[in-house]
Amino acid sequence: MRVCVYGAGAMGTSLGALLTKAGTPCDLVTRDRAHVAALNARGAIISGMPAVRTSALTPEQMRGEYDLVFLATKQRENDSVCAFLKNFLAENGAIVSVQNGLPEAGIARILGADRVYGCALSWGAEKTEAGTICITSEAGFHLALGAYGKGARLDEIAALLGTVGEVTVGALSELRFAKLATNASFSTLSAISGLTFGEIAKKHKKPALRLIRETFSGARACGCEKLPLNGHDLFKVFGAFGRLTLPFAMKKYKNTRSGMLLDLNAGRRCDVDFVAGAVVRAGEERGVDTPMLKRAVALVHDIENGLAEIAPESLELLFSE
Repeated sequence: MRVCVYGAGAMGTSLGALLTKAGTPCDLVTRDRAHVAALNARGAIISGMPAVRTSALTPEQMRGEYDLVFLATKQRENDSVCAFLKNFLAENGAIVSVQNGLPEAGIARILGADRVYGCALSWGAEKTEAGTICITSEAGFHLALGAYGKGARLDEIAALLGTVGEVTVGALSELRFAKLATNASFSTLSAISGLTFGEIAKKHKKPALRLIRETFSGARACGCEKLPLNGHDLFKVFGAFGRLTLPFAMKKYKNTRSGMLLDLNAGRRCDVDFVAGAVVRAGEERGVDTPMLKRAVALVHDIENGLAEIAPESLELLFSE
């Protein structure tokens, strides 16, 4: 099987390195030429592991067809990226989006529903320098896989990902909203405040739980009966006793910071419209209001445009009507 990870940033590189280490070589594709050079020169250095010899390419260097492409790019480029990748998919080739949010419908419009799968990666990672990835969570490697279409290759892909970590296979919408409960809340609040997930769970429970519960409302409106994540149903974990369970639930992610925060600090636009914004749109389509999520998305855009600062105090703006 010929496999590619397209968008080899922190998460994509860690996934590709883990697959390669487990015996499935992957081409790691990124526009970051320094990262490509480092990966090819000394392999991927993932915290806690020996260097993994990898094959890294820029998009211009891609050749031939792939049986499986793991998509890990920023979502704002999905239309152009998927149109590009269509030329590199084998006849029975499939795309597995490991992006956050709800990206599969847009991908399916270009590639067809039956070629599209979604996978939520439940670990944190940061690129500390070219070729070097720091794993920022302590929960191990958990993956949640679902099919957008008929899912003819679901078992095959699940078996492949099972060489990397613990895999949950289920209804794609439930798996996606389970991850969104964390991303739409903690990732967004981290981008606004500059804090780690652990700091938010201890000191800012109120906005975190408000965003989680608004995500729950969107999930229920989309027909989700459970939200399975790492062996737990988040509807139960963050239910009536959410204020008590929140710090314990996030303990193994205490050092994780939002990838959106890293983008903002680097002066780049982030993917908030495709994470918290995805929940807002799903709610609007089904008559569910998500007022704090809307304010959170707007506040991140204010930060992007220089109208607000990344600071813990900025979280207070979420409670301004």
